[in-house]
Amino acid sequence: MTVSKSKIYSLLLFVMLLWGMNVIATKILVTSFMPVTMTAFRIFTAGCIVFLILGFLKAVRLPKGKEWFYIFIGSLFNVVGHHYFLSVGLTKTSATNTGLILGMAPLLTAILAMLFLKDKATVLKVVGVLLGFFGVSFVILGNGESLHHISSGDIDIFLSILSQSVSFITIKKASKTIDPRLMTGYMLIFGSALLFVISLIIEPSGLSSMTRGSIAAWSLFLLSALLATAFGHMIYNYSVGKIGAAEASIFINFNPFFALIGSLLFLGETIVWKQLLGFIFIILGVTLGSGAYEELMRRFARKRHVYMK
Repeated sequence: MTVSKSKIYSLLLFVMLLWGMNVIATKILVTSFMPVTMTAFRIFTAGCIVFLILGFLKAVRLPKGKEWFYIFIGSLFNVVGHHYFLSVGLTKTSATNTGLILGMAPLLTAILAMLFLKDKATVLKVVGVLLGFFGVSFVILGNGESLHHISSGDIDIFLSILSQSVSFITIKKASKTIDPRLMTGYMLIFGSALLFVISLIIEPSGLSSMTRGSIAAWSLFLLSALLATAFGHMIYNYSVGKIGAAEASIFINFNPFFALIGSLLFLGETIVWKQLLGFIFIILGVTLGSGAYEELMRRFARKRHVYMK
């Protein structure tokens, strides 16, 4: 079944709302449970949900040949790397900073697409890359500290989004032979198993922490697993396979916006002017660096050409 771009865009926008709010949910969850252990259980739950949905759609099959390699790489970066650094980082930095740094995803994806998918590097893209990193420097230095006192949590969040961007390139390559939704299910299951092993090593009391959560915390856990992780990753990875990593990643521009709104409404966090200025530079950088501006100009030129005919 062919899905129109407008429907994919609408779904991506909804996923960004889920992911932005999930930053807030994860910030709350890591105060109730040990972060890596909780993340392993949450992702495993999401993986089971994905396979239930795919089973209903009769879209489950065993991977073949090189697909196993792509699933393994995707599990390492999309699940282990991304979610490990995200959960650990949120114990050491604010949800506001997290949301803003996560907005770097389109820029990092565009850079990797130039390197590995042979996307063309233009002057505007290079300028966008520089603006984006300049913006992030304002965000992580928003507390007025020097470069030597950057929060380790901010660095963790940056590594989290870098890992996810690498995985988007892998998913795009793998989508030629395997349904990205099915790949998502396998990545979530395998990645959660790896995270669980890591949690046993670095969080000896992690399992016991999972028995102390309140009903509200467990409700938030299930909502995060079902909506943000299972549904969100299925739809996003499916979109990457359909419209490409760089184009899909443009929508992550909305992620920091929703995370900022959530941090203000639910966590009572404040935003300083340096963070706002950094956000503006990130948006400008992403718009130019991801190729979104050039694509918009090309579409405008095509429409103008048709109109003048």
